[in-house]
Amino acid sequence: MRYRLYYWPGIQGRGEFIRLALEYAGADYVDVLRLSRGHSLPEKFTPFALPYLVAGKLVISQTANILQYLGPRLRLAPKGVAGRLWAHQLQLTMADWLTEVHDTHHPIGAGLYYEKQQAEARRRAADFLRARLPKYLDYFEGLLRRFAGGYLLGRTLTYPDLSLFQMVAGLRYAFPQAMARLRGEYPCIDALHHQVSVHPRLASYFSSKRRIPFNRQGIFRHYPKLDGLRNKSKKT
Repeated sequence: MRYRLYYWPGIQGRGEFIRLALEYAGADYVDVLRLSRGHSLPEKFTPFALPYLVAGKLVISQTANILQYLGPRLRLAPKGVAGRLWAHQLQLTMADWLTEVHDTHHPIGAGLYYEKQQAEARRRAADFLRARLPKYLDYFEGLLRRFAGGYLLGRTLTYPDLSLFQMVAGLRYAFPQAMARLRGEYPCIDALHHQVSVHPRLASYFSSKRRIPFNRQGIFRHYPKLDGLRNKSKKT
């Protein structure tokens, strides 16, 4: 199977979660829109928005849905139904988390430039760093400690582990000061991030031109004014 991934060519965005799974597994895929501007799909299966994946005659959209499909085929998901549902639940939780990250710099509307909503963004980012970010980190750190195998579902890496890596990498880019202050509190997350980063296939991917750098067009954006906020106690 040669997969065709369709996502915006200049940003990591939601497409990067899918790329990481494909790259980790050494799958045969093409990042279509980075090679060609034009594309067409059968009208019956036109997705609402990018990303979407074409696998044979299947057209699959929504990041979590795509990863749920790819997981068993790339050996990145549990074999049992309960395990696969659990992996999907974790991915959906990260989708909620990702939306909250996006809304730190676009709290009013996605159609407005950041420069048109800076005051609101600073307020939203302050709340995110103080109250929301620690809750997500606490949750995933707790899972890693509970299963004690180094990964979210135990001793075997699955696609939610790759997605958690991407969340941490993106947050370290967007909020380097806040993440540096919190880093010592989440040793299991830090260890997972390192473990994924040194995997031979992914290390090669990260150093290649296939990996699009983080930038201010994607979901994770670094604005110093949003990161320079004091992160109060997690218990607040």
